[in-house]
Amino acid sequence: MAVVLYSTPTCPHCRSAKRFLTERHIPFREVDVARSAQAAQELQRRSGQTGVPVIDVNGKIIVGFDQPRLVQALGLRS
Repeated sequence: MAVVLYSTPTCPHCRSAKRFLTERHIPFREVDVARSAQAAQELQRRSGQTGVPVIDVNGKIIVGFDQPRLVQALGLRS
């Protein structure tokens, strides 16, 4: 399973998403869009969004920390 979290250091919802993934032992790659214009462009290209968090679970884009959609995309029990 490939999980990518697009985030910024100051985003409280991003911290919640990271905590959610970490507590469930789900490996993820974090992309800080504040540090890289290329990463910000990738975020916008993949999701149509400029805000964070955006979470990519195996190509399924979840905008915001939408826990029910994230649970479903990850195949977890709620």
